[in-house]
Amino acid sequence: MAVIGLLSDVHATPAPVAEALGLFSQAGVDQVFCAGDIAGYRNQLEETVALLIGSDCQTVVGNHDLLYLDHYADVAANGAVTFLKQLPASIDTTIAGKRVYMVHAHPPDACHGGIKLLDPQGEVRPERVALWSEQLQSFDHDVLVVGHTHQVFAERVGTTLVVNPGSSAFNHSCAILRLPEMSVEMLPLSGRTIVKTWNWGKQVAEDVIR
Repeated sequence: MAVIGLLSDVHATPAPVAEALGLFSQAGVDQVFCAGDIAGYRNQLEETVALLIGSDCQTVVGNHDLLYLDHYADVAANGAVTFLKQLPASIDTTIAGKRVYMVHAHPPDACHGGIKLLDPQGEVRPERVALWSEQLQSFDHDVLVVGHTHQVFAERVGTTLVVNPGSSAFNHSCAILRLPEMSVEMLPLSGRTIVKTWNWGKQVAEDVIR
């Protein structure tokens, strides 16, 4: 049996990352995965990167990470730049006999678009599941871990379990994946209820800048 801690879209906000890592430690997590967007929106990137490095987190690059690197292309590399530059677009691995694939938005290596399965109220939209079942018809992995959309779900899409742990910063969530049984537990962070669907334009300003 393997226990995997899942993070995504941490957006330079270290406090919920530290909380999630503490929860993962209590749960006996074997490995931590993060589905990208380490940078963006908030400004404690170095502290956030240090936490991911300290936890030996397996991480893929997100669109905000690429934007950050573009912005600092001519600046002397700091710890965050060095970390982001070495991130792969995807991770393909086998854990406890299950093939696991992680990418920021959708396979094989997209950082934009993303898999949206929920409506604004956080309910699963069957037509979206059907659409992505068709899109992933040739995808031969047991588990797909994604981020980007700021939606929180673990849904069977065709033959694949697709998991988005949500943004630790904005959905106030992380997840624990247990293999080979492929069970997923969503955990709330920051003393908040998990926001299953988070959209920047619909949030109050105090939540954004806190």
